[in-house]
Amino acid sequence: MVAEESLRVVRCGGSELNFRRAVFSADSKYIFCVSGDFIKVFSTATEECVHILQGHRNLVTGIQLNPSNHLQLYSCSFDGTIKLWDYVDGILIKTFIVGCKLHALFTLTYTEDSVFVIINKEKPDVFQLVSVKLPKSSSQEVEAKELSIVLDYINQSPKCIAFGNEYLSVYFFKKKTTSRFTLSSSKSKKHAKNNFTCVACHPKEDCIATGHQDGKIRLWRNFDDEKKYTYTCLHWHHDLVMDLAFSVTGSSLLSGGRESVLVEWREVTEKNKEFLPRLGATIEHISVSPAGDLFCTSHSDNKIIIIQRNLEASAVIQGLVKDSKILTGLMIDPRTKALVLNGKPGHLQFYSLQSDKQLYNLDIIQQEYINDYGLIQIELTKAAFGCYGNWLATVEQRQEKETELELQMKLWTYNKKTQGFVLNTKVSMPHEDHITALCFCNAEKSENPTLVTASKDGHFKVWILTDDSDIYKKAVGWTCDFVGSYHKYQATNCCFSEDGSLLAVSFEEIVTIWDSETWELKCTFCQRAGKIRHLCFGRLTCSKYLLGATENGILCCWNLLSCALEWSAKLTVRVMEPDPNSENIAAISQSSVGSDLFVFKPSEPRPLYIQKNISREEVQWGVFVPRDVPESFTSEAYQWLNRSQFYFLTKSQSLLTLSTKSPEEKLTPTSKQLLAEESLPTTPFYFILGKHRQQQQDDRVNEALENELVQLPLTENIPAISELLHTPAHVLPSASFLCSMFVNSLLLSKETESAKEAPDDVDMEEEKESDDSDEENNYTENVQDTNNTDLGEDIIHQLSKSEEKKLRKFRKVDYSWITAL
Repeated sequence: MVAEESLRVVRCGGSELNFRRAVFSADSKYIFCVSGDFIKVFSTATEECVHILQGHRNLVTGIQLNPSNHLQLYSCSFDGTIKLWDYVDGILIKTFIVGCKLHALFTLTYTEDSVFVIINKEKPDVFQLVSVKLPKSSSQEVEAKELSIVLDYINQSPKCIAFGNEYLSVYFFKKKTTSRFTLSSSKSKKHAKNNFTCVACHPKEDCIATGHQDGKIRLWRNFDDEKKYTYTCLHWHHDLVMDLAFSVTGSSLLSGGRESVLVEWREVTEKNKEFLPRLGATIEHISVSPAGDLFCTSHSDNKIIIIQRNLEASAVIQGLVKDSKILTGLMIDPRTKALVLNGKPGHLQFYSLQSDKQLYNLDIIQQEYINDYGLIQIELTKAAFGCYGNWLATVEQRQEKETELELQMKLWTYNKKTQGFVLNTKVSMPHEDHITALCFCNAEKSENPTLVTASKDGHFKVWILTDDSDIYKKAVGWTCDFVGSYHKYQATNCCFSEDGSLLAVSFEEIVTIWDSETWELKCTFCQRAGKIRHLCFGRLTCSKYLLGATENGILCCWNLLSCALEWSAKLTVRVMEPDPNSENIAAISQSSVGSDLFVFKPSEPRPLYIQKNISREEVQWGVFVPRDVPESFTSEAYQWLNRSQFYFLTKSQSLLTLSTKSPEEKLTPTSKQLLAEESLPTTPFYFILGKHRQQQQDDRVNEALENELVQLPLTENIPAISELLHTPAHVLPSASFLCSMFVNSLLLSKETESAKEAPDDVDMEEEKESDDSDEENNYTENVQDTNNTDLGEDIIHQLSKSEEKKLRKFRKVDYSWITAL
């Protein structure tokens, strides 16, 4: 049973991995990157997420290794705290409370007790670089209020920490003086801009590299004298330089920009440079590992590429791609249960919500993308799955002028051999104007796959799958079967009923109902409340209802049996999604304060659940995702989450969901183990690591006395065993010591003879061995008493003489250390 608390909006993944520079571990085995409120630890070899460091309550804005301990990591956040982590075990060590928003974090080797952060304490647009002294304390939460200002009027980006708008500021930490250097303004020249974009310092020499909007890289020297400073230029980038990074030894300089090319300036000269092209998207950040054997680039499509020293890409960590526009909406792939939406330009991305990882990209447009400002690109506008994931329909368009519309519809079939979608049918100009909606008939009894498209040209078209075989091969293809219209109104939405018998098509303010077998118009609904924005049928017991939301803020529910309006409500609906596994429908409305969520059944006008202000910004899309394992909420307000989970996407492309906080989420891994140890079963490991407790006398024990065989519980998934196996070796006792203890515990708990044969053998041996020492007899009785206690007064078993002699040898072993565990 899930502990029921109030629902809360949480980030479910898909956060930006490229928000800040990624950081390598000292041994280059791990790479750290910020991801919303979390910090993710990835393996550089396997690309897998090893740990998720959770603890910040707002966006994480900076991460750095601890200079005094390379197994620890500092992080800062908008929540006003600096946290210290043990990234190997994923444990929070300490929290330093600063109290104001922290925009970036920096650490230096020779300032072990201080870190540098960017804050905007006085004015919202004025940022300062300050030094924060971290006090030493044994408590886990410490206030760090001792701040000292280093620089004023700086850029909030970590890449631009050392300069302002059109001048470079260099702060000498040893001299504690500031020098500023300016470039001659060249705004009068065409397309010439000298504004700084990024800066990097040479690790060994007195040299600073700066990137500029004109694509040039300038190397500054002799900057300790404001009058005698010099700089040299390196130029390859045609657009602004996004980031710079020196190698560990300083022998080469790395640069990147919008060309999606990593440039290595070897020996920091113009002539000797190497390239790694076709990285797929704009390079946002460049990082170098402390060991110098790996580089990594963060890209605008939310991915991180790990690169070897010889400029060969070795791994790609891909997050949820944030496209400029999400036109297809949120869909669920029926086969993989992956979230499907717009990805890279011209692609559909399949994203796993469980692992928070992109599965793959499907190239829909199949053309090379040209990154040129002002160029009108082909856009992927619509997509829909049909026939349980066997078919996929997509629509792409390009419009340079109002009269020049290029429209194309593609239908893809799923190939089981290649485990992917293959293009089956391509239809050029399926409509004369923009396509507003498309949907498949997903009824279980549907024999022939059917697709419906609606367009602004005033028509909706029905497409069916037909035999397209010839003398050379067998094939199937899609063809138009029916064209419908209603008084030349624009068709805006379309959807099928659950059983596929009815088709609803909205023509501006009017909703039409069509028979899917004969394509005859059955009835119309008209409320004159504005154009229909959303349209959907009820499901299961509510399949007789049809819901429609208008632009004027009216939500209508029609009864298909009586052909009348059942009820209506005044609600400005931005998103309306039916749950495929229940009768519930989720509607998100927009208000002046934010977005509100309403969950209801069409048969009941009163909502089942209302959540105000789920987001301060506009919610654009939503989708229900079926659960692999149903939840067990008993409260009526939360039962709508038992079978499906609701996800929604905001205007800033933040993927959010609703969740409850169970008691297990509040426990740290250590406290979870301690809690589990209170209910450990009696196993051989229990005698070594478990805590002894009295066994209760209940009916189960009485029933066990009647059985000949006593089965010990399985030792799988027991925290004590996992603690033994995962505890560092230098903390454990010697292996020989643990081994002897383990073997002894097995001997003590081993059953050698059955309960029926034991009494006769015991009597025979007692008569023959009556002259044994009293000490030996006493020891045998003690062993029997111990067995009685451990097994809960179970069947008493007598040991043979040879076994008693073996046990006698272990009597002198000290077991007192067990009580301390």
